[in-house]
Amino acid sequence: MLVVGLTGGIASGKSTVSTLLAKHGIPIIDADILAREVIDPGTPGFRRVVQHFGPDRVLREDGTLDRAAIGDIVFHDPDQRAWLNGLVHPLVRRAIVARVFRYWITGHAVVVLDVPLLIEAGLWRFVGEIVVVFVNERLQLSRLLSRPSNPPLTEHQAQARISSQLPLSAKLAYSTQVLDNSGAPSDLAAQVDRLVRRWHKQQGGDLGWWWRLCWVLPPVGVTAGLLCLAGNWVRSLRRKGRRRGRGEVDRRDGERIEMRDMKKKKGSITDAD
Repeated sequence: MLVVGLTGGIASGKSTVSTLLAKHGIPIIDADILAREVIDPGTPGFRRVVQHFGPDRVLREDGTLDRAAIGDIVFHDPDQRAWLNGLVHPLVRRAIVARVFRYWITGHAVVVLDVPLLIEAGLWRFVGEIVVVFVNERLQLSRLLSRPSNPPLTEHQAQARISSQLPLSAKLAYSTQVLDNSGAPSDLAAQVDRLVRRWHKQQGGDLGWWWRLCWVLPPVGVTAGLLCLAGNWVRSLRRKGRRRGRGEVDRRDGERIEMRDMKKKKGSITDAD
């Protein structure tokens, strides 16, 4: 089974890509959903969050967490963000492993981990392919400010949320595939279609001979997986040592693509969710 890590940044279009992949019948493990579940009321994570931040700061009247209040705290305080990540990330990792095993045992050829902090949390080391959804920071800020919010985000708040994450440009060094989301939604959909076709071919086409072999003979799958992980690690080291030109995105096959919104000095860009 091919385990794919999907990442991006806030307002980069990662959720849109996740939805498109799900339409192809590929199971999605959404780390954001798991991160909410592991601190739901009644869980050990919930009790630790309330104890750490204080009930007067993060609890609603109905006894649930005020996630907007927590977000405002951690987006502006790196120490508090580090504490929360230190609590949530191990819980989410355990939940991810359980879900991956469930999809493997039921015979799925590909599963996608939708993880915003795939790189920051070190989970990129444990996936066979790393897909980064990319837009530049100017477009990322514009899309974030245009999102419905009550109350609306100020530019300072939006910038703080973007700055709290590793820059998308830094994530490119880890990627095996880059999806350029600087254009129209149809452009992004076409890229996703091509990507799914490639995965389908890698797993043995319509017969699915490769993933079936790995499923029937686990040692073959484990060996192939370890080789794939080692290759990703070596590629990330090489790419981090190479200085890119403005707008250049490094693909595994050596292609160079120019981000349209960084390249054009005139003209508008269609926002995508």
